[in-house]
Amino acid sequence: MQKPRTAAAALGALALVAGTAGVVSSTAASAAPTSGEARSVLVLASSSASDAQVRRAISAAGGRVTDVNKAIGLYTVETSSDAFNAAVSATAAVDSVGRDKVVGYDDPAKAKNKDKVEKENWGQSKKQTFPAPNTTGEPLASRQWDMRMMNTAQAHKVETGRGVRVGIMDTGVDGNHPDIKPNFNFTLSRNFTTDIESIDGACADEPDQSCSDPADVDENGHGTHVASTIASPVNGQGIAGVAPNAEIVNLRAGQDSGYFFLKATVDALTYAPSAGVDVVNMSYYIDPWMYNCRANPADSPAEQAEQSLVIDATNRALKYAHRQGVTLVAAAGNDHQDLDNKVSDDTSPDFPEGNERVRAIDSSCLDMPAEGYRVNTVSSIGPSGRKAYYSNYGTGIDISAPGGDSRDFPGTDQYRSPGNLILAAYPKNVGIEEGAIDPVTGDITPGNEGFVVKDGEGYYQAIQGTSMASPHAAGVAALIVGRWGHKDPKNGGLTLNASQTDKILAATTKDTACPAGGTQVYPLLPDVYTATCTGTTAKNTFYGDGIVDAYKAVTSKNGK
Repeated sequence: MQKPRTAAAALGALALVAGTAGVVSSTAASAAPTSGEARSVLVLASSSASDAQVRRAISAAGGRVTDVNKAIGLYTVETSSDAFNAAVSATAAVDSVGRDKVVGYDDPAKAKNKDKVEKENWGQSKKQTFPAPNTTGEPLASRQWDMRMMNTAQAHKVETGRGVRVGIMDTGVDGNHPDIKPNFNFTLSRNFTTDIESIDGACADEPDQSCSDPADVDENGHGTHVASTIASPVNGQGIAGVAPNAEIVNLRAGQDSGYFFLKATVDALTYAPSAGVDVVNMSYYIDPWMYNCRANPADSPAEQAEQSLVIDATNRALKYAHRQGVTLVAAAGNDHQDLDNKVSDDTSPDFPEGNERVRAIDSSCLDMPAEGYRVNTVSSIGPSGRKAYYSNYGTGIDISAPGGDSRDFPGTDQYRSPGNLILAAYPKNVGIEEGAIDPVTGDITPGNEGFVVKDGEGYYQAIQGTSMASPHAAGVAALIVGRWGHKDPKNGGLTLNASQTDKILAATTKDTACPAGGTQVYPLLPDVYTATCTGTTAKNTFYGDGIVDAYKAVTSKNGK
């Protein structure tokens, strides 16, 4: 299997934010394709068009509808017509058209009830009280500088996230990891991806010999690390997460290989409200374009249309989820890029592999979902509190959180040490595949000590990235819903208007000023990493509104 683009257990490796495909609702037949090789296409309907009008337009252009995300009007279409895209785009019923990444679907029998959500009575009441957990007593708590920076131990005396559901939109979650299983919701978790053998490995080699993994599996490790940071329980095992009593719902939107494609991401987003998810974490960008440009002269008309589709469909899905109470949190990206002054992109399009090229871009080109509708975009800081050397920055940064910085404390023994990174759960199967865990003895292999740790039956990995910063903020958002929310009569547990959660999250951060002189220099790194911070102590391009503070978030809505 190809190594993922996410972080490995090595010094200085980055947990790269990545991008997927998926499944939602109905199927219907239209006209058969007319000529050429069959392919899968995504069609975003005009907001004013009816379903019947869209289907007629698709049929007339030579397409057959195979799937529809009704929440945002995204149609998956099979066609053999070379003229399909141009023909359907010319109709008033359609906004934009682009290629899909996955042709076909796995076992239709498995998909039959994919939208059925089993409701459960959580039996929670804000009048109930529970003993405050000792989150500093977990065996690996001494490694959690990130939690101390955010004052989580103090916060847990007030709120732990009980009654809150957090959706992990990532490469999957190892639901059987001992430091995740107690909080993992097997009933509501879903996998919206289908393995692509050219990048994810042969389906015959999978444990279930299927291209559709169960919803409690992570064959990459990225999603499990994220989930653990948010909600590892207090159970005498490993670590405690930011919201140790919150429920984890796996909304898998990433391939094993670390790619995230449009269909899976929007399907996961639009499913989240029906599952009673209160917060989603999105530590990825949507492939194949790191930055999506509507009218970039460096791109062909077809490429421009595809990127417009990503922007429009993603924003529709984000708006749909946010308006139904889902707080949106995303990683800012690891390219040490000033997002207000984008100049070039040398990584796109990254699928199919080998098509990347250097192209000029500008600030109208968007990193999705980080620069999408009502998203809390999170930059990363290291243990010293400085902006991490790799973290993107700009006026679009809303808040900052610990994400690790291997190059913090230059000139000391801590420089490039695992102690600068974020420690969280690691699937044993991934550790074995990556050579970090001995498959026979279960011991950590030479060279990985410190970066991979074993406690009891669980393994933990120390990595860094804005992918690691975002779940810290998502965990604080979960604490906010738990502390200030009210009973959810529809889905059980608690709920809070997402706009209110956004406001509290921003208001309760720790104001952090730009570095002296406004410039951050990173010793022992090339000048290209030097970054300029602008703004005030209350709001600037490195830290946004400030560094998340769990204790302030559960003790003062207004941050006072």
